[in-house]
Amino acid sequence: MAEPRRPESPSPGTAAARTTRVAVIGAGFGGLAAAIRLQAAGVPTVLLEARDKPGGRAYVYEQDGFTFDAGPTVITAPSCLEELFELAGRRMADYVELLPVKPFYRLVWSDGDSFDYDGDGDSMLRQIRARSEHDAAGYEKFVEYTRKVFDKGYTELVATPFLRFSDMVKVAPALGRLRADRNVYKTVARYVDDEHLRQALSFHSLLVGGNPFETSSIYTLIHYLERKWGVWFPRGGTGALVAALVRLYQELGGELRLSAPVRAITVEAGPTGPVHQVETAAGREPFAAVVSNADLHHTYARLYAGVDGAARMQKKLERADWSMSLFVLYFGTDRAYDIAHHTVVFGPRYRELLDEIFHGHALPDDFSLYLHAPTVTDPSLAPPGGGAFYVLSPVPHLGNAPIDWASVAPGYADKILASLETLMPGLRQHVVSKRWFTPADFATELGAHHGSAFSVAPKLTQSAYFRPHNRDPKIPGLYIVGAGTHPGAGVPGVVNSAKATVGLVLADLGHGHQTSQHDRQTSQHTAAAAVGTPGPAPARSPEPA
Repeated sequence: MAEPRRPESPSPGTAAARTTRVAVIGAGFGGLAAAIRLQAAGVPTVLLEARDKPGGRAYVYEQDGFTFDAGPTVITAPSCLEELFELAGRRMADYVELLPVKPFYRLVWSDGDSFDYDGDGDSMLRQIRARSEHDAAGYEKFVEYTRKVFDKGYTELVATPFLRFSDMVKVAPALGRLRADRNVYKTVARYVDDEHLRQALSFHSLLVGGNPFETSSIYTLIHYLERKWGVWFPRGGTGALVAALVRLYQELGGELRLSAPVRAITVEAGPTGPVHQVETAAGREPFAAVVSNADLHHTYARLYAGVDGAARMQKKLERADWSMSLFVLYFGTDRAYDIAHHTVVFGPRYRELLDEIFHGHALPDDFSLYLHAPTVTDPSLAPPGGGAFYVLSPVPHLGNAPIDWASVAPGYADKILASLETLMPGLRQHVVSKRWFTPADFATELGAHHGSAFSVAPKLTQSAYFRPHNRDPKIPGLYIVGAGTHPGAGVPGVVNSAKATVGLVLADLGHGHQTSQHDRQTSQHTAAAAVGTPGPAPARSPEPA
């Protein structure tokens, strides 16, 4: 076996010895947020993206007159995005318009039952009370519980890096009081008895790649987060939000290079710290640090292959539990349908199906679906009178089920469309455009280990300190953002990972602490709550113009 590449010493006065630039690898939400924060702090950055468009998983397909957002499609906690613009002295509302989505989700079951899941507490209680007075009282207690989890797990800890075990020890008592050891479903079941309500209040962890029967109850905070800040959709699609972030980054002087996959990175010892030599098709360039938004396993197994410390991390990741994958079908129709913007279609099985998705070795015979209908909110994404849609089916990742998706995909897509005809009558005869993205595409197009859609699974034993760290402990100058590090997947998760990580980069480079108005308000609110006095009202998301 070849010896690991150890740091080499550059000659004094070379570019490697003098560089202060930072390379950010991957122009997804995590990479864009990190690059913007660095540029706003005065640190010159180069953002390297392997694909021909920015966005990462938030890629955009334009086909047959339809605009299909590859994902993500649910925008919550807009304040973490607004903060990026605020750091640059701008307003997000001047770059992109967020449209409110109501209801947040329409939930439908195979027995014909349905439920409109929303941030309107009265509406939620009214629907629950129609099922059970007991569950209505339990739901109110559940909301209060999720508020406490939100205050600790999001407000205080979401952008706090866990680099030392002592960091975990400090918060362990609070997490213990919140029973973070319980899974999401078990926690929900303590408050409501109706099985459909239990599913309605526990499915959210799937949005960040977590099995509700295995993911920590900390993820119930998503319920309160959505209730507090709403669910939004950018006018023009998620791609419009990506374009707004790219525009902001470039206005700050940042350099974006598309179709520029990184081939390899070596680390040299410079006079004032490590120098990372980043190799692309254009050659090698020196950087003072690298922030990787690439897949974690790809970062260590490919980009840093041979560098001291990389092989150890690669092996650790190969022993980790990875999130499920997805089969995503994009389709356009020549007619519109009267449905909700977001619909969750539960199959006849819940726990059993999830067990097969996360641990099975074959494609399950049945499925549950998430249907995104953006033209309900923004008709401009389809030709006049038509509709653009995105439907996903959670499926096992390739490490568990090495399915030949090239042969399976066409039939699986038809099976999904046929099942949707209960919601959308005559659907198949009105589909005029379609394409799909399989676990194999996650692996080849996005470099995702096992084709996992959400990186390392968000189990308690793979969270906070036990999750790959925002700053690599063995490779100086390597930092991580995105779904695989703290706090995890989802737009708020990866954007806040950038906040946690860039704070470390700036401190290590001697640039001091980066504070926004949102940080100051949150700090005042937390301090006021600690002494029992009212803090300032939290900043509201701007209403659409």
